[in-house]
Amino acid sequence: MTSPTEITVNQLSRLIGLPSAPAIVDIRIDEDYALDPRLIPGSRRRNYRETSQWMTDYAGRKVIVICHRGKKLSQGVAALLRCEGIEAETLALGFEGWAAAGLPAIAPEKLPQRDERGRTRWVTRARPKIDRIACPWLIRRFVDPDAAFLFVSPSDVEQVGEKFGAVPFDTEGGFWDHRGEACSFDTLLEEFGLQSDALSRLALIVRGADTARPELAPEAAGLLAASLGLSRMYRDDLEQLSASMGLYDSLYRWCRDATGATHDWPAHRSAMAVQ
Repeated sequence: MTSPTEITVNQLSRLIGLPSAPAIVDIRIDEDYALDPRLIPGSRRRNYRETSQWMTDYAGRKVIVICHRGKKLSQGVAALLRCEGIEAETLALGFEGWAAAGLPAIAPEKLPQRDERGRTRWVTRARPKIDRIACPWLIRRFVDPDAAFLFVSPSDVEQVGEKFGAVPFDTEGGFWDHRGEACSFDTLLEEFGLQSDALSRLALIVRGADTARPELAPEAAGLLAASLGLSRMYRDDLEQLSASMGLYDSLYRWCRDATGATHDWPAHRSAMAVQ
């Protein structure tokens, strides 16, 4: 039985990807990290010896602290955070338990360098519609919750990336781009090792909407319609991204939890008529 300040691997796996997901802090020492140099999706490595220097970054947020086996290091850091009024729990069994469960983990060499504020930076073409919104959603929910996205003129993407340390995505011929019939969203899933039944189902919807193949998924036409509507509601690309996050959050939850559900209003109406 876990303690009141612990969360299980299964519980954490159900939280990752949701807008209410906690911040995940990986404080494994270098020796333990070298045994399996991967990261739980959305987590960030921190030095436990410097806790007092970075703890204020998590003020007002719920935090899950992870060490190798969920013992003294994570317990100590979580306790220090709680002393500062930060809601903090530890992951029972630590990263070792996560890996043993066979859950997705990200290879750190795939992550862009972080800027002076600890964020990864990404750049793409302005006036996004589908893939250039779906990719930022995926990155913020599963890779880097604090990621910064730069939307610029198509001709400036490469130079802006070079000068401002931003990684181009969904650009012609780039690494984080379409591959064959797959979208940039598919590329992110593959490269970050984020495949799951729910994300694969969502990827099919995105692919159908983004590549004019609505036959791939019945929901693709709806995503296309909603995306085009949002692109006309907002002139500012970042405002459009912010407004669109809820659309992808709801699609993800449907893909994960509700594909077998139906709207029961007709049945409910019939039941009322009988009464």
